Order: sequence, then structure tokens, then C-alpha cells
Amino acid sequence: MTALDDRQVQLDAAYRHCAAIAAEHGKSYHLATRLLTPDRRPAVHALYAAARVADDFVDHPGADPAGDLASWSTSLLAELETGWSEDPVRLALVHTYRRYDIPLEHLVDFLAAMTSDLDVTGYADLDALDRYMWGSASVIGLQVLPVLGTAPGVAREEAAPHAIALGEAFQLTNFLRDVGEDVDRGRVYLPADLMAAHGVTREQLAEKRFDANFRELMREMVAVVRRRYDDAAPGTPLLAPESRDCVRAATALYGGILGAIERADYRVLDRRVSVSKPRRLGVFARRLTAAQLARVRVTMAKPKSRSSSGA
Repeated sequence: MTALDDRQVQLDAAYRHCAAIAAEHGKSYHLATRLLTPDRRPAVHALYAAARVADDFVDHPGADPAGDLASWSTSLLAELETGWSEDPVRLALVHTYRRYDIPLEHLVDFLAAMTSDLDVTGYADLDALDRYMWGSASVIGLQVLPVLGTAPGVAREEAAPHAIALGEAFQLTNFLRDVGEDVDRGRVYLPADLMAAHGVTREQLAEKRFDANFRELMREMVAVVRRRYDDAAPGTPLLAPESRDCVRAATALYGGILGAIERADYRVLDRRVSVSKPRRLGVFARRLTAAQLARVRVTMAKPKSRSSSGA
């Protein structure tokens, strides 16, 4: 086996490792990625796995979380320059970034947001939360956009605002689902001014004390998140046809979490709501045929190469 062959084996294994991380930790997300074309799927897994690893330095810290995150980040940025890593997640991410020409500043902004989670424990208002989400969510949408691709004649810049909105909608959905878990880690992602307006305190969250005030706060936040999904929706037709059903499925699955929160009467402080497996599989099945048809249409639309004989 040549050195080049050995590197390809290592790279393939790195992408499989990332796919396993996505399958274990992001069931809805991973299911939606199965609707992507096989050439796009590994890159999305790499982006997810890298975000997960960086987030785990903060959410499941070791003895020196700041040092661990800084060391991992420094290594990653250096490896982007050299084009190689011995760490499987960083290797897949480096390859993805270079293959799709993803701007480096997106990664830098993401790592800065993860670093801020080590010290920042709350946000004064929605504007402050939006500034945090630029690095933790908006740039995730911008990283994925080059992998999904845009429709013929559509510039990436045209689709970018909708990709940003969708990244924010997904993260806000997670914030609402994970209020109880986050407060146990010392962080609150509900805007402090809205909490005060509804008479909800951090102490109440920490005590997992549900009441009518908390219900109304969550009701208002669900409406905020749904508006982000509405902002994102016009972007789906701007994507490459063969990527649209993945985004539609992911939107339905994450949007389904909002419905699950409502059906639970907004009781998320002492439990984790989720979309049931039958519901997830139903969304996937409904989108599968459409995704397959889109691939066929794209293949048929490609100009056929002329034979060497000129016939």
C-alpha cells in the first residue's frame, strides 16, 4: 500500500468516525442527512462531529476545560494550514473545509462562541443571545451551505441569510428543549429581560419549579423560534435540488420538537422532550421518494458526454 493509499484509508475511517458520532448524538439530524447524496453526507457528518466535540469540552468538562478547548482549537487551526491531522474528527473537518472552500472565519467565530460558554452564564436580551448565536449557530448554517450547494444561477450569498436563520432556529429549539439541563450546567439561554417580564427567575429554573409564568415565557419563546423557521423557509428552494429534502426533513424534525414542547404543556424543566421514533421515521419516509426523484432529475438534466467516435 502506498503512502497515498494509506492516507485515503485514514481519511475514510475519519469520516466513518464522524458519522458514528452523528448517529449516536444527533438522531434527528443524522436521519435527515441520509436524504443527501452520498458525496455530500460525510462532510455534514464531519461538521456535526467537530461541533459536538468542541461543545463537549464545555458541557462535559475535564479538569481543565479551557485548556482542553484551547489546545484542540489551536491544533485544528494549525492542521487546516497543513491539510492533515492524526485526530479523526479534525482530519475529516480539515478535509471538508478545504474541499468545499469554507471560509476560515466561520470556524474561528464558532470556537470563540464555545470559549465564551466557559464564562458567560446568561444573556440580557434576545439581541445579546443573537450575538452569541452568530458563532454557535449562524456560522454552522454558513458552513453547511457550501456542502448542500445552491440551485443553478443562485449565488451562495443569496441563500446565506436563510441558512443563518435556520441555524439559529435549530439552536433556539435546542435551548428551549434543554432549559433544565443547561441550568444544571450554570447557563441560561432564555433572555433575562423576557424572564423578568414573565416573573421567572434563575432560581426557579434551578429548582425546576414549573408554574403558569414559566409556561407563558416558553409560549412566547416558541413563537420567537417559529418566526426564525419562517425566515429560513424561502432559502430551501435556493438550494441544489438534491439537497432540499434533507433540509425539509431536518426542519420538520426540529420543528417537531417545538410541537412536543407544546404537547408537554411546556414542562421541560425536569424532563427532556423529544420527537418519537415513529414520527421521525414518518418524516424520513415522506421525504425519501422526493429526494430520490430529485437525484434522478438532476442526473437526467446533466449534459451527456460525447463519445470519442463523434457518433
